[in-house]
Order: sequence, then C-alpha cells, then structure tokens
Amino acid sequence: MKKIIALGGSNSKNSINKTLAVYVANKVANSETIVVDLNDFNLPLYSIDLETSKGIPEEAIRLDNLINTADGVVISLAEHNGSYSVAFKNAYDWMSRIDKNVWKDKPMLLMATSPGGRGGASVLQAANASFPRLGAKIVADFSLPSFYDNFSNDGLTNEALSNDLKQKIDLLQEAL
Repeated sequence: MKKIIALGGSNSKNSINKTLAVYVANKVANSETIVVDLNDFNLPLYSIDLETSKGIPEEAIRLDNLINTADGVVISLAEHNGSYSVAFKNAYDWMSRIDKNVWKDKPMLLMATSPGGRGGASVLQAANASFPRLGAKIVADFSLPSFYDNFSNDGLTNEALSNDLKQKIDLLQEAL
C-alpha cells in the first residue's frame, strides 16, 4: 500500500486547501493518506542566526521525515497576496536547510484553490517554477477556482473540473 502525503499549504484551522488535498489523496487507489497539518508543527520563523545558534528544529526534521517516508505528495497551496502562506513558506524554508531535495523526488500532484475565480493561479505558477529545483516530480497540477461554488462534502460539483481532476489523479496513480 502506497503512502500519500496530503498537505494543505495553510495554517487555517478550516483550510480549504487542506480539505482539497485530503479529498484528492483519498482518491488515490491502494493508498494510505497521511494528513500533514502545518498547525501540528511548531516552527520558529526561519533565520540563519537562529539556525546557527540552535540548529534545525526537531519539528522541521519530523516534517522532513514524513515526506521522506511517503511514496507521493498531494499538496494544495493557499495563496496569500500572490504567494505562499507564511506558515507554508516557513516550513518549506526549514526543510530546505535539512535537504535541498525537499520533495525527495516523489511524484506530486500540485494544486491550489481559493474562494476567488483565479483559484490560486499565482502561487501555483510560482510553485511549478520552483518546486522541481527542490526535488518535486510534478506529474500534474490543478487549480480549483471559487472553492465554495465548486466543492461540497461529496467533492467537486462542477463536472468539467471533476473530470479534469480525475485525469490528474490518474497521472499521479500511474507515477506511483
């Protein structure tokens, strides 16, 4: 059985990105979903001075180990002012100090969603450009616009978006 990380790139307790990531990871056949909630990792703000004086926090090492033990990653990024959320960027920065190959060459389905019509397009574009340099094997990406209009407890309500996402999940499945 494959282990799939489901990570929402937000520290919101009601993160729509976490909701989407968990939903999608649970659609991967013959797999176990490991939900990574950034709230479960108490990480100080990254600084070289802090790293030099105290080293890498155990929580960053724990997060890095979770990624390392997984077979694949489903991530959905929150967009804050066109970029990563501070919580995600901080965790990402700490992990990059442990190993520049942050994503461990794991197959990844990269996503973003937002309440707005662009669906996190800017952060998705930034991640598509930078994640491969840090070990992401992005097999597909997906943007879900207008989350509250297009997602319910049963999943995606828009048939075209649902079909598109199913194809992306199939690509991840094949890469595993």
